[in-house]
Amino acid sequence: MRATSAVTIGVGATAAVVVGALVQATGVGSAGTGLGTALSMSVPAEYRPLIEEAGNTCPDVSPNLLAALITQESGFNPKAQSPAGAQGIAQFMPSTWESHGIDGNRDGKRDVWDPEDAIPSSAKYLCTVAEEVKDVPGDRQSNMLAAYNSGSSRVIAAGGVPDIDETQNYVKSINALTKQPGGGKTATSTQAETAVNAAKGEIGTPYSWGGGNANGASAGSCCSPNGSSGSSVAGFDCSGLVLYAYAKAGISLPRTAAAQFAASEPVTPGQMRPGDLVFYGSSAASIHHVGIYVGGGWIINAPKPGTNVRYDPMDMMTDLYSVARPVPSKEI
Repeated sequence: MRATSAVTIGVGATAAVVVGALVQATGVGSAGTGLGTALSMSVPAEYRPLIEEAGNTCPDVSPNLLAALITQESGFNPKAQSPAGAQGIAQFMPSTWESHGIDGNRDGKRDVWDPEDAIPSSAKYLCTVAEEVKDVPGDRQSNMLAAYNSGSSRVIAAGGVPDIDETQNYVKSINALTKQPGGGKTATSTQAETAVNAAKGEIGTPYSWGGGNANGASAGSCCSPNGSSGSSVAGFDCSGLVLYAYAKAGISLPRTAAAQFAASEPVTPGQMRPGDLVFYGSSAASIHHVGIYVGGGWIINAPKPGTNVRYDPMDMMTDLYSVARPVPSKEI
């Protein structure tokens, strides 16, 4: 579901490069430290000055937050275009650009395809919606991001982040990006091997929607999109298996597949190694499945209700979005 007044999230086809069955994310995935005036996230060199300047447009926006948002929207792809019609590096819908786009480089025109216009416009729009939802209860940053994605009116009506899956995943993903530790230090090969072995030890464990935690298999919840309940089954869903496997390696990951992607750093096909996470979806916010790469084009995963944890080819689904490596949390 997509709000008509909001900026649309960039889709995988524009935020990634297809290499055979593998989709390689071109967005940066290294770390940020949340709010603050310094930029610690990894940003393509040509965009760093723009992010650093625009990221200080108002007190509610920081360079790291703006960098995380652009990473989420387009992976810093200035030619990104979504099926819904969102355009450019900041994925503005034409109507939103018409009312909120600015001439950032003062060349006499407002060009949604020009990062020198689109990035400052994105920051300005964030400041605008932050002001519009400033009196809404809850976390101010989350409400601002939700308003950017789904429109201020929805946030005001809901009294916080609205109950829209895409918007909730969007907010969680960007917040996770801004909270990653500086430097983008990813899981070591030893930690990855431990995670793979932990997942192998669960081969044959039943799938359970919402099942699995850091301690192992558990009863899940109701209900999956097709109505399947995991409340009576002790097992794992896809992200529950990943959470457990990496907990055994001493790495704490978020619960959902989309949030796990936001807490990981994309890798190129030539850099893939066992333990990397394979994500499926049309965009970072719409990621719906994750598996653990074991080599040779295969993953371990908890596929769907009615199945068990098993090996599958990584091209098991047609919407393979990215392969990424977990970034350990500071809390570990």
